[in-house]
Amino acid sequence: MIGMHTITIYANTHIVCKTCAHTTIKETIKAASAYDTIIVKKATYNEYNIIVDKPLTIIGENYPVIDGKRQGEIITIISDHVTIDGLFIINVGTSYTEDYAAIRVKKSKDFMIQNVVLEKLFFGIYLEKARDGVLYHNKIIGDAVEEYNSGNGIQLWYCKNIIIEHNFVQRVRDGIYLEFSDDCKIKNNVSSHNIRYGLHFMFSNNDSYENNTFEKNGAGVAVMFSKKIKMYRNIFKENWGSASYGMLLKEINDAEITENTFEENTIGINIEGSNRIQYSKNNFINNGWAIKVRGACYTNTFKLNNFLNNSFDISYNSKLNDNLFHNNYWSKYTGYDLDKDGIGDVPYRPVKLFSYIVNRTPETIILLRSLFINIIDFSEKVSPVFTPDKLLDHHPLIHKIKW
Repeated sequence: MIGMHTITIYANTHIVCKTCAHTTIKETIKAASAYDTIIVKKATYNEYNIIVDKPLTIIGENYPVIDGKRQGEIITIISDHVTIDGLFIINVGTSYTEDYAAIRVKKSKDFMIQNVVLEKLFFGIYLEKARDGVLYHNKIIGDAVEEYNSGNGIQLWYCKNIIIEHNFVQRVRDGIYLEFSDDCKIKNNVSSHNIRYGLHFMFSNNDSYENNTFEKNGAGVAVMFSKKIKMYRNIFKENWGSASYGMLLKEINDAEITENTFEENTIGINIEGSNRIQYSKNNFINNGWAIKVRGACYTNTFKLNNFLNNSFDISYNSKLNDNLFHNNYWSKYTGYDLDKDGIGDVPYRPVKLFSYIVNRTPETIILLRSLFINIIDFSEKVSPVFTPDKLLDHHPLIHKIKW
């Protein structure tokens, strides 16, 4: 008969300060046992290559500064069950061969990084083959000037089931970047003033993006080579530039884009090779182009969206149309509603001839406000030759949609 033994684990707390038994974070980690807590008192600690190789909770008191002196990576987590909370990390090393990060999580799970401030960085938080973790309420402020020598604020590579919530990311290359990362939730973040994209993800499936703000980036969001994406209630604003957009969709299938606001972007959504996407209850306000469809886009549905005062509502580079436009509100609609049911009695044709001309000859944009443009658009509406003759909203709404 084998006896039953109860094993009790007593977690200890270790203090790091300039006058304590442990004066550096590195030596305290070495002295600690699994599941202990380390309290880092307020001071400046000149450390880098800090390896967290056991389950630990590391808490900063009043935001102690960890200064890496630009020597390399600062904290690398290689254990499961690690929490980092309340540190101020600066001066990550910069390299053209190594992606040094302020905090890297490597092949770990069940971790949390929260209330961390990162400045003077190359990469901010870099998750590599990690899963089941949370990045919550962190502030990442870079000083990126050029794309080639800057890193990303939050980067995920081959990750799964990560929650990225309430983070503020600014002045890096890409604010948030995902590659080969599935089942992630990105919500309530602000990503602005970044060199390239506010959010950029590739080859990542079953992810959701909710209540984020992407503002004044080189371009807002790039969504590429992914499927089953949900994007709800995000704001894409003031992403201006000669080739800038609120959102780029390239090779995206089976997605939902609902209740988002695209305001004052060069292009609200730029779409290429994307199919079976539901666009509903979105606001397109004061964009150059609300939506540009560049080709190979099939079986998409645009329903219950507001198109408000865009220079062009829809740009379309093909005569073929396999997409449904239904029950949208178009501020440029001039039809009537004799039966007062709230639906226009005359279909609306959102693709204008002048939009087609500008696509072919961009210099003609200077004629945008001229009387000549009104004449050619009217003639195309009467007898379509260059624009898709079946691209119509047969039931345009008379009143702006509220939800």
